[in-house]
This record gives sequence, structure tokens and C-alpha cells, in this order.
Amino acid sequence: MPEPTRWDERYAKGDTPWETGQPSSELQRVLAKASIQPCRALELGCGTGASAVWLDQQGFDVTALDLSPSAIDRARQRADEAGVCVNFLVADVLKPPTDLVGPFDFFFDRGCYHVVRRDDVAAYLATLRRLTRPGTLGLVLTGNARERHEPGPPVVAEEQLRAELGALFDIIRLREFRFDQSVADDKRFLGWSCLLRRHDL
Repeated sequence: MPEPTRWDERYAKGDTPWETGQPSSELQRVLAKASIQPCRALELGCGTGASAVWLDQQGFDVTALDLSPSAIDRARQRADEAGVCVNFLVADVLKPPTDLVGPFDFFFDRGCYHVVRRDDVAAYLATLRRLTRPGTLGLVLTGNARERHEPGPPVVAEEQLRAELGALFDIIRLREFRFDQSVADDKRFLGWSCLLRRHDL
């Protein structure tokens, strides 16, 4: 089954345990703690857009991608209801459209990296290499292999995360956290919160 169809079917069935309906509390915490100022921002795997809309409300110029047309339709509706203007795109993070032009000064990824790395982590990094610049900050939230679970988000070991993301970024801060509780599930899965800065090349 093609990937967009598979994700669309999950949205149609309501099988989206990653959707909380609220912006990521860890994103809010990190932006405040690190004093990240409004800038041109990219969200990878934005789902129905709660975090992208929140970033726009904070003054960021936001472009947000997701593979699922259904998710992007809901995200655009969320933005309209909130009265904000986010550039939502149906796009594959591993093969973004050529007319998507960087550089972005901040990027956010809640749960995209830990899915796509299993298919092609090199393509994921190539996307970020093309769309960021030296000094770009990023926040990646990913499942944590110290607490394995099934079902739940894919997990990544610390050494894997450091080896893969460290190829392009300095890891400024790596901490354990728990994902926000979804509307359909009372579990809060263990994750990694990884604040990054793009290397000088």
C-alpha cells in the first residue's frame, strides 16, 4: 500500500495515537528555555497542525509538511479557525518538492525522524541539509529505546540518535521526556528531546 494511502486510512479510522489536539508541551518548554526567537520555521510530519499553528501564533513564519492529504486538510482547517497563515504542504519528508526553498532557521520534528529513519535516514538528513543552514536550530522528539513498548512510537537508542543526527548537527541538549497524552490513550511514552544546531560545513 502506498505510504500516503496508509497514513490517510489511519486518519480516516481515527487510528492516530500521536494526535493530542494540542501543541507539543515539550516544544513550548524548549522554546522558552532556549530563548528561541521567532524566525522562519519548518515542521516535519506536522499531522493536523496543532504545533505549527501554535508556532505561527508566537510569530514564527511556518511551513509544515505531512505525507497525508487528510492530515493537511485538517491542519488547514485548524489554521483557518485560528486565524493564522501557515504554509501547509502535502509532501514526503524524504523527497520534498524542489520548489520548497530554504534556509529555515528552526525546524521541529515530533515523531517523524523515528519513523522515516527505518527507511532512509540518509534521505532525511539530505532534506535537512538542503533546507537548513549552518547555525539552524532544530528540536527532534523521538521514541526512546530505554523503554520498549508495543504498540507505541518507534524507539531509538541514544547511540543511534547521536550517530545519525550528529552527522549534520551538534547536539546541544539531549534529555528524556514523556510524550503528551493523546486523546485516545492515557499512556505517556518515554522519548528523547534533542535540541540541535547545524554544523558549520
